[in-house]
This record gives sequence, C-alpha cells and structure tokens, in this order.
Amino acid sequence: MKVLNMVRSQPTQDGAGVKIARVADFSGQHLDPYLMIDELKSENASDYMAGFPPHPHRGIETFTYIIKGGFEHQDQMGNKKAITAGHVQWMSTGFGVVHSEMPIADKTDGMHGFQIWLNMPKKDKLRPARYQDSTDTGLPVIENSTGAKLRALAGQWHFAENPQFGALSPLNELTAGGAIADVTLAENSNAELDVSTHEQAFIYVHSGEINGIQAGHLIVLDSQSKVELSSEKGGGALILLGNRIDEEIAHMGPFVMNTQEELHQAVKDYQEGKFGAI
Repeated sequence: MKVLNMVRSQPTQDGAGVKIARVADFSGQHLDPYLMIDELKSENASDYMAGFPPHPHRGIETFTYIIKGGFEHQDQMGNKKAITAGHVQWMSTGFGVVHSEMPIADKTDGMHGFQIWLNMPKKDKLRPARYQDSTDTGLPVIENSTGAKLRALAGQWHFAENPQFGALSPLNELTAGGAIADVTLAENSNAELDVSTHEQAFIYVHSGEINGIQAGHLIVLDSQSKVELSSEKGGGALILLGNRIDEEIAHMGPFVMNTQEELHQAVKDYQEGKFGAI
C-alpha cells in the first residue's frame, strides 16, 4: 500500500453549534471528488442536540452515515426519514435542496456519524435533486477469513482474497464513481482490497487504530496499489473511492459551483424561493 499523504481532522462547529471533526479540501487538488468529511462523535448531548436546522445546498452530493444514534432528515421534496445506526442517506442536490437534520441520540453511547460532501460535475449541477436512503433495504456486509467485516455503504466492494464474492450497496449512483465502505477489524485481523478501478482512494480511521494510525486521521493512497489494512487492537475505518472531476471549484457556504457568478445566482435563486421549503 502506497501512502501519499496523511491529514488529521480538525475540530470545528457547524449547524446550530454542533461540534464536529473535519477534513476539507475545496481546491480540488487533493481529495477530488470529495470536498469534506465531517465526523460527529460525542457522548455529550450538548455537543450535537441543536442539530442542523433547515438550510440549502446546490451543486454537491451529501452522504450521511450513522454508526451510533441517528438523525431525522426532512427536505422540500417531501422526504422525512429517521436515519439510524447502520444506515446511510444520499442527496444529489443538483439545482437545489432545502433540508434539516436533527439528532436522535443513543441513550447509552451518544452519537457517532458522518456527513460527507462530494462535488458534482458542471453538467449535473443544475439537474433535479435526488434522494435515497438504506432504511428499507439495509446494507450488505461481507466478512473475510480473518474476521474483518466490510459494510458496503455505496458502490460495489469485495475483498482481494475472494473477488468472486462481493457486496453491492443499493446506493450505487454517487457522482464521479464514488464508493464508500466501513471496514471493521477485530484484534489481530487484516483485510486487503483492490481499488484500482478508481483514480482516488482514501482511508479515514474513525475508531481504534488501523495500520498503527489512530482515529481522526485521513490517509491519501495511491489507488493503483492494493489497500492493506491490519490492526492489533481492533479498529474501524471508512474507505472512500472516486474519480477526479478536474473542474474549477467556486465555494460559498452550502453552495459549490464552478464560478463566482454561478454562486451569486445560487444565492439569488434560494432567496427567491426557487429551492422550495420544508
């Protein structure tokens, strides 16, 4: 496995004061097609219960994954769902979305989850919004001979040792070939993944340690070398794959377009009510 870079997440706040750890790159140089990975991990309800009241988006895809606790999602398209532990939710915002995400805490373990932003290519940024979640279908989980488990959150996955046996998530239309999995390693277990069909590959360690790297670190990989994971004490990590979009990025708050003029238009359209309302 060839490591190109490693970045530590940074503490910040978003929504109505929700405390999160964030890795972000709005330059398009390092994480393309990913823009941001926000991790919410706390046993203290005051860190997150204010949640994310109604707000807009344009030009991105948001991907939410819950490990503990949950969020109740609501949007102007009429979707209202509780996204709970072990499930995901995807919005391809396109022309525009207004949504809210309000926390559902686990009474014992608090909250642990992610919201991930992916960029959309210029040709798709103004298409109608799309929504999908896994609450009705569930997500497939596969296990290798050492006890490593992979939950297919988005896209298609298999362990390198057994390429004939894999898992296809019901969410398989993410922008730029995006694919996301949660890999859990027990003590002294290991896993190997062939991700060479994608241009970009990243690991975000969220629990314990993986390859001796502690939780809270994002590892940038050469996707043409196999992803090799191991853990002495056990751990968990998101594996994020995708293909580069390689377009100019203009970013302002919840809007990501290609030019400043397009950003101003997004703000104008939202203020004029063209996104709709919850």
